[in-house]
Amino acid sequence: MRRLRKLVITTVGGIGLLSIGAAAFAQDQQSDDTSKPRPAARVYPPLGYPDQDPSGDQDSTPPLQPDTRPLTGVQNPTLGSPEVRHSYWVPGFRYSNIIRSTALNQANAVGWNSTSYITGNVSLLQSGRNSQLSVNYSGGGYISTDSSQGNGSFQQLGLVQAFKWQRWQLTLLDQFSYLPETPFGFGAGSGISIPGVGGSLNPPLPGVQNNYQPNQSIFTSVGARYSNSFTTQAVYAFGPRSSINVAGSYGILRFLETGNVNNDDTIFNGGYNYALTKKDTIGVLYRFSAFRFPGNPQALNDHTVQAAYGRKITGRLALQLFGGPELTTFRVPIGSETRLVSGSGGATLNYAWGQNNLSLTYTRGLSNGSGIQIGSSADQVQTGLSRRLSRYWQGHINFGYARNEDLGNSVLSQNSQTYNSYYVGGGLGRPLGRDANFSFGYTSQIQGSNQAVCAAGTCNTSYVQHQIILEFSWYGRPFVLR
Repeated sequence: MRRLRKLVITTVGGIGLLSIGAAAFAQDQQSDDTSKPRPAARVYPPLGYPDQDPSGDQDSTPPLQPDTRPLTGVQNPTLGSPEVRHSYWVPGFRYSNIIRSTALNQANAVGWNSTSYITGNVSLLQSGRNSQLSVNYSGGGYISTDSSQGNGSFQQLGLVQAFKWQRWQLTLLDQFSYLPETPFGFGAGSGISIPGVGGSLNPPLPGVQNNYQPNQSIFTSVGARYSNSFTTQAVYAFGPRSSINVAGSYGILRFLETGNVNNDDTIFNGGYNYALTKKDTIGVLYRFSAFRFPGNPQALNDHTVQAAYGRKITGRLALQLFGGPELTTFRVPIGSETRLVSGSGGATLNYAWGQNNLSLTYTRGLSNGSGIQIGSSADQVQTGLSRRLSRYWQGHINFGYARNEDLGNSVLSQNSQTYNSYYVGGGLGRPLGRDANFSFGYTSQIQGSNQAVCAAGTCNTSYVQHQIILEFSWYGRPFVLR
């Protein structure tokens, strides 16, 4: 256990050093022009979002640059991004306390338990003429009165390196996490659920679609686990209307406790995009996914062809719709079958109006099994609504649902077992001065299955866990790099 934790921490540290080294290199490349004065040893707010200063004009909004991500690519669409005025890095600190009701794997326990998370955060944005590096990292430790969880450490990293040359775009993306539980619903609506300092100072996150990262949407895959997904995407524009994109992704999911299913995934994506108007785009994509399960002879290969439609209005709307057939083949026959033909699809929506912001994602298709099953047919939806309630207070509500249906593999003696997982909650938050925030919220996690799930001598077909989240966060003033 100690060796594995040391390896994880060392790996994350190496990635962080590599990212900062790349940022320094990019900075040196742009230092040719010495005629322009550069700020030294001072801090400066790089983006100027209104929520950074509660005494400022809350009705003003920064101008947004259009989102140029391809419709058939691997990333979720956005409403746009603010203009980058400076490259910067910013440190932060967060204290979170999650008070939970009894967990499923506590056989005879009653009452509530408390877990305190102490987190150090750092975010970096390095922007050049043809490139942009975005790094968001959070790491720390937790202390819990829950004997099944105990004390430990956790890490999260999101990295995006983007290049652009005339007709070409190249993007490198990495998402890493080492957590004591599934990230599905983890700290929903709070800052602990994402890497970096949070808020308007957070540089762009990878935003990789669910189909291109390890699925962990079953709550009863208990215990600490680490996952990583690395993706490379290239885009070539034939002209102002049409483009093609290709991408490759490799992901892993590993558990530290026995009884869970480790898995790897290798994914290839290719797509064509055509702009009907400045706002509307259509496209077609092909995706190949290979799922492997170390120590298990089963292997799943999946082929998907989908038609796509997208609509973007900068600052207001970002919509994507996908749908098409899916063919899955099995190395080890399931029953007497070696293949399965089904349907796949998805949707992504970001919509802003007035003081409200709505986000929604939905995916349907083959999944890795979320650490419980040897592959599954999965439906997953997540949505959130945030609203500025007053000059200082902001509220949010969050909802997530995942259905994982076993493909029928008898190795786990869970033929046709189905899991339905939900989380629902909401909260309120407000700034404390210019550099700190306070928030509190409630989340409920609910899971049901058509067969009993046994853990620590207790077998149930359903369980509910309640969570109360209190959080204080602080971030320093950004340190300007140029």
